[in-house]
Amino acid sequence: MAGKFELYQDKSGKYRFRLKAGNGQVIAVGEAYESKSAAQDGIASVQKNAPGAAIVEVDG
Repeated sequence: MAGKFELYQDKSGKYRFRLKAGNGQVIAVGEAYESKSAAQDGIASVQKNAPGAAIVEVDG
C-alpha cells in the first residue's frame, strides 16, 4: 500500500496534514495553517521538494 497525506482540522480550528507510510506509521507532520488551501499548498510543497532531497546532519 502506498503512503498518503491526511488533511484535517485540529481542535483549535487550524488545518494540518500528516504523511503516513503504507503501514500506517506517521512519518511527517505539517505545521498549523489558517486555511485549508494553505495546508494543501504545504502538501504540494512537500510533494514537489522532497524527491531526491539530500540528507544533511546538523548539530543540536
